[in-house]
Amino acid sequence: MEARGLSSVKIGVFDADGIMRGKYMSRGKFLSALDAGFGFCDVVLGWDSRDQLYDNVTYTGWHTGYPDAPVRIVPESARDVPFEGGMVLFLGEFAGAAEAICPRGVLRRVAARAEDMGFGVKGACEFEFFLFEETPHTVREKHYRHLDCITPGFFGYSMLRSSVHAEFYHELLETAEAMNFPIEGLHTETGPGVLEAAIAADEVVAAADKAALFKTFTKVLAQRRGWMATFMAKWSPDWPGQSGHIHLSLQDAKSTKGVFHDAEKPHAISDTMRHFIGGQQALMPELLAMVAPTVNSYTRLIPGFWAPTEASWGVENRTCALRAIPGSEKSQRVEYRVSAADINPYIAMAAALGSGLWGIENRIEPDAAIEGNAYDRKFPAKRALPRTLMEAAARLRKSAPARALFGDAFVDHFAASREWEMREFRKAITDWEMDRYFEII
Repeated sequence: MEARGLSSVKIGVFDADGIMRGKYMSRGKFLSALDAGFGFCDVVLGWDSRDQLYDNVTYTGWHTGYPDAPVRIVPESARDVPFEGGMVLFLGEFAGAAEAICPRGVLRRVAARAEDMGFGVKGACEFEFFLFEETPHTVREKHYRHLDCITPGFFGYSMLRSSVHAEFYHELLETAEAMNFPIEGLHTETGPGVLEAAIAADEVVAAADKAALFKTFTKVLAQRRGWMATFMAKWSPDWPGQSGHIHLSLQDAKSTKGVFHDAEKPHAISDTMRHFIGGQQALMPELLAMVAPTVNSYTRLIPGFWAPTEASWGVENRTCALRAIPGSEKSQRVEYRVSAADINPYIAMAAALGSGLWGIENRIEPDAAIEGNAYDRKFPAKRALPRTLMEAAARLRKSAPARALFGDAFVDHFAASREWEMREFRKAITDWEMDRYFEII
């Protein structure tokens, strides 16, 4: 700060929906907060993505007067903001009573559980997102209909499309490097103006930081050039949904050797990896609200659109909810494919990791791996995924493993926030209803 002559820095925290909330903080205040923390109005833990106040949570509300919650700064999270002239961004996480429901805190506690079991955890996310030649003003003027994507047609893995818009690709890649969420691969996907980015792996909490910052600053870069990016699970019935897949692997904490690989086993899947998959499969229906957190999430989970519909797993099988990826001792991992681009990376990674650890602890055996098209298979009722956010929230509330893994405070608060989201949706009159009922009923 002294070398750059900075009079302020940026501080950000992530709320339950994975939205970055923050402010500029003066140099003096920041230096004091490094030691003592600072207060952040706890309303950000008590409202939704549209700043509407929950009426069904106990942590905060009108009954508490919305006081400040303590926040600790994470010094090692420091990042340059390349388009702000030497500005530095720091992440924070909620402390005190708020730590129990802080998304970053939840993942950090699950990572600590892994450490207590003798494991280190590596993770990474990959996201699909659509880009539009629209602004926050024009999408509202159009009522989010007839939006113009930056390119037409399908054009998956297109060198034509990526070369025509090379300036944006370069800006995104360079910003990702400068802000320490480096991108390993960036390409067009199948659909108009849709891209996919694979973010480099890291220790699991740092990986979630990278994923959350990638989503935030991809939107920032798009809007700075007069575009918009969306990470909705599905924005149009005409195109597949947008994935937000999570990759996880475990290492021995002392030797750092990967524990998912065993050359003597089928597909080199070790007992530890098999039980990890077993836990993920068993708890997926109970934890789905944590990885499919919006009403829109459930429009993606339908057959034939590259999204799983049951808690299934297979080896190198992209029709399954869980994809075991064989490889070397360092590269072997599990891809948690049920999640979409609308995830809060901290909460979704906590669910994916926590359920796997629970599987190891309880030596949970998965079903036989699916070969071929998982959409054509019939599954037992226990593998069925909730079909709505309200159903998923109810399953989360009742889940004893969820409470053991994430704590009662988090489960109650997050389930209530998802129930609120569904109640808000029920107030809406959709275009589908108007078209179907207005004249004929």
